[in-house]
Amino acid sequence: MQPVCILGAGSWGTAQAILLASVGHKVILWGREEDGVPQIQASRQNQRYLPGVTIPDNVHITMDIQEAVQQASAVVLAVPAQTVRQVLENIAPLLPGDTIIINTAKGLEIATGQRMSQVASNVLGEEIMARYAVISGPSHAEEVALQVPTAVTAASDSLETAHRVQDLYMAPWFRVYTNPDVAGVELGGALKNIIAIAAGIIHGLGYGDNTQAALITRGLTEMTRLGLAMGGDFRTFAGLSGLGDLVVTCGSRHSRNRRAGEMIGQGMTVEQALDRVGMVVEGVYTCQIAYRLAQSLQVDMPITRACYRILYEKVDPGTEVSNLMKRGKKHEIEDIVQPGDVTYKV
Repeated sequence: MQPVCILGAGSWGTAQAILLASVGHKVILWGREEDGVPQIQASRQNQRYLPGVTIPDNVHITMDIQEAVQQASAVVLAVPAQTVRQVLENIAPLLPGDTIIINTAKGLEIATGQRMSQVASNVLGEEIMARYAVISGPSHAEEVALQVPTAVTAASDSLETAHRVQDLYMAPWFRVYTNPDVAGVELGGALKNIIAIAAGIIHGLGYGDNTQAALITRGLTEMTRLGLAMGGDFRTFAGLSGLGDLVVTCGSRHSRNRRAGEMIGQGMTVEQALDRVGMVVEGVYTCQIAYRLAQSLQVDMPITRACYRILYEKVDPGTEVSNLMKRGKKHEIEDIVQPGDVTYKV
């Protein structure tokens, strides 16, 4: 049986290695020395990100990317979104011809505004889309590693590839649905991080459940607006990679985006909050990109705009909440129009 290669030994990469190994797959987990790989090899635990969880014996841990990729039946991208292009460029000459690519990074590329599937297509060629899938949904690594029941979506242009990924990941505690809407699933996973930062900010400011519920609901509206403008399916944003991921990221103690927002709401600078979190907070980068995209596509995203002003223009968070509440009167659903259905392409 060919191994599954996971690129990225952070919390989510390690949790996926534990999941896949627990259902019998041979797994190769790749990371860098600065990610703590020597310590992980020695202790069979990722003490930095998942302390107390033992990595099964059928996970081989390496810092040799050539060893990791060359014999893999599937390569899982579990690196930060801003490094996906470089990682793909590094592995492109090493990939076997029938290897599937499974992206689990949730973000947009700052330099181009592209989704991760578009980055993969740029680097590996358009033909990779028949072997590309994205997994997204409410799936905190800390809970997946402990076999807490979880459900996610695997999206691909190819029904065959979607089914391969579904079969690979399915476990008694990990349920995988399929979806042909790659754009919608990728955008849901990226954009919800902005709303999670906003959720943290309002919690840090001391606001209550009413405010949180309003934020999540109207945040989902913004996500859907931009998602439709960028080719996503309306239904996807009501699913696991939209509403599901939004709810868990806005409300969970595991959410680094919410934690960063909470500290900003309590008065820390953005830089201080990011330093305190100590891990990549994708929503900070995604907010910058989504703000630009909303302007260019003429999509109204007031919560995203407020986050951008707080993060990049140093506007007072309380002032932005007040500005949001004082906007002009609107109809709740008039600007959400359902487009045609998205279907599998290959």
